[in-house]
Amino acid sequence: MHAICATVTALLLALPAVAQEFQTSASSAIVVDHNTGQVLLSKNADIPLPPASMSKLMTLNMTFEALKDGRLSLDTELPVSAEAAAYGGSTMFLDPRDRVTVEDLIRGVVVLSGNDATVVLGEALSPDGTEDGFARLMTERARELGMMNSTFMNASGWPEPGHVMSMEDLAILAERLITEFPEYYAYFDEREFAFDGRSPSNRFNRNPLLRLDIGADGLKTGHTQEAGYGLVGSAVQGDRRVTFVISGLQSEAARAEEAERLVNWAFRQFAEATILDDGAAVVDADVWMGEAATVPLVPAEAVTLLLPVTGREALSGEVTFEGPLAAPIEAGTQVGTLTLTHPGVPPQEVALLAGADVPKAGPVRRLQVAGGAVLADLLSRLQAE
Repeated sequence: MHAICATVTALLLALPAVAQEFQTSASSAIVVDHNTGQVLLSKNADIPLPPASMSKLMTLNMTFEALKDGRLSLDTELPVSAEAAAYGGSTMFLDPRDRVTVEDLIRGVVVLSGNDATVVLGEALSPDGTEDGFARLMTERARELGMMNSTFMNASGWPEPGHVMSMEDLAILAERLITEFPEYYAYFDEREFAFDGRSPSNRFNRNPLLRLDIGADGLKTGHTQEAGYGLVGSAVQGDRRVTFVISGLQSEAARAEEAERLVNWAFRQFAEATILDDGAAVVDADVWMGEAATVPLVPAEAVTLLLPVTGREALSGEVTFEGPLAAPIEAGTQVGTLTLTHPGVPPQEVALLAGADVPKAGPVRRLQVAGGAVLADLLSRLQAE
């Protein structure tokens, strides 16, 4: 067995290309198409960086999970510890005498970016009742969700050594919040929350895109001196949704401008194209000691990509598998990978499955295969001489 790579000439399609590479002033950024999962832009996206309040999204994820499995309800009232009330920065102005509903705390986190509200939720869900315990729990959960470049030291994103997330991880988290918790996602679109009249100057959502008519409906801003200005955003136009994360901007104005530029670019510079239908054979792979000499390799599902709408570059594909494939082979088993490359978008990998069952060869067929192999080896030796 050895790795076989084959360029799939059938996929050299005359499809539109090449989008000009988007030049972002963010120090780290990622843009993901929600429908296809396709990464449209990636800049330093896998580097762990201070996330500021954008990491509050992980506290919200843990809260939504607790709501879903019944550990919390929206009308559950939680006490406010002295530690939570002592937090500065963005706040709901909570007091240790308060008991606040989970729903108000969620709105306090999303709209007001309340550090105190975030800590109240974290302490309630912590295995030991402390914010430190909750931070360790968040880190463990992040690993389970595939967020390998995230480590949490607190619930809120308050600056602390070692508290980091990559923009890629934040995009994974944003996609999860949109997909897994639609019943709570509407909170991210709230523009204003005047909790008990306590924070009149801090009642407005800081997400600058919510005030624009571009389909934006979430998710979370962040800012510290170390992290700069950042935003985890998402927007819908027509039947498409894009999610993006930017970090390291120098001002609120720069963050707002860059976020709007990214959204406009993502919606206007790409169009969907169906590359492969469900079950379409990409290539036939040789089979060793099977009743059939080859087996078609097919995608697990129809392959749809977003491709740049300008230019005329070709899409190419390369199939990789360990071959020849040894029988028996069960249809639906992943046996290879198709890597699609196209100027203007990062490479996309597609799992390839065996398109048919191939039983192990019977005695007669095995003799034929073995005899053919011996004959091929003999001819190769004679030619070498």
